Amino acid sequence: MQGYFQYNAYMPGELMKNEISEIPGIFEILLDDRSTFVTVGEYLNSKTFHSVLILARGTSDNAAHFLKYLIETQMGLPVGLTSPSSVTLYNSELHFEGVLVVALSQSGQSPDLVAYAKSAMAAGASLISLTNDANSPLAQSSNFHVGLQAGPEIAVAATKSYAAQLLASYLIVCAWKGVKPDTEDLVQSSSRLLEVDFSDSVEACDIQDEIVVLGRGFSYPNARETALKIQETNKVSVQGLSTADYMHGPISALSPRTQVFFLAPTRMPPNSMDESVQRIRNMGAKIFWLGGGAQVLAGEKFIGGSSINNEIVASIADAVLLQRFVLALCLKNSMDPDSPQGLSKVTRTY
Repeated sequence: MQGYFQYNAYMPGELMKNEISEIPGIFEILLDDRSTFVTVGEYLNSKTFHSVLILARGTSDNAAHFLKYLIETQMGLPVGLTSPSSVTLYNSELHFEGVLVVALSQSGQSPDLVAYAKSAMAAGASLISLTNDANSPLAQSSNFHVGLQAGPEIAVAATKSYAAQLLASYLIVCAWKGVKPDTEDLVQSSSRLLEVDFSDSVEACDIQDEIVVLGRGFSYPNARETALKIQETNKVSVQGLSTADYMHGPISALSPRTQVFFLAPTRMPPNSMDESVQRIRNMGAKIFWLGGGAQVLAGEKFIGGSSINNEIVASIADAVLLQRFVLALCLKNSMDPDSPQGLSKVTRTY
């Protein structure tokens, strides 16, 4: 179902559009790869970990927040995000006995991630990597590698690899916990999201006005990713925050011209965003909703969302829709998301 051999005549956004369209097929491949996740579950259960650190940059760092929520809520372990510069800039001596490090990277090539991973393993950590290249330095350095199965990702804005990281993270944690993944409707739901018409929401969004993307819990990583993708492709500054963090200061900058996107997947915990939503409504902001748990009032825009009856899995499917929305917004503003100025596919940080 993957179409990365079919790219021919170039049109702005065509690469990004095609790669988004491949996501349901990639989900299907990952779900069929049961043996990999059974094996990684056995590996994790053969060891005792007192904490977990996640190593990532950029888009993968947003997927890292998703994995962080998964491990903390499903396994009850403390999870932190690494600071690669502690090794690459400060040459810190690590003490990582009993620590699991999970590295997320599309390319598996960034020198600072590889350097940190090697230092962590030398310091006693176990390393699992999730990359799109089994031959990459990061994959080759790890104790266990999980392939994202996304095929070549050509567009600069990472889409299918991000969605694959979300699903692979979920499947790893399910295998670790010893429970069956609730993914029966994921492929069909994500396929349906490829057809949703949200043209009225795209037309209503003006990149000349402030944009804020808010989520909570498992939608928070998607809020960060939506903000990043709008910044990458539309060349504007966008905030991606949890509703809780937004209430603790940034809301002071909100005005009636502010465009607030709420990401609300199905089955979010009751009242998890109600107070924040009401306060923002009272301040007169322009409101957009994405997700099956949306609470849309008259005058607010609904982009769409998965109806999967599981917050975690619905958030994975909703990644397809947020990427499509960003693409459409970029094309509306006559920009080319496939080669945004100042970015390259592999970012090398040291």
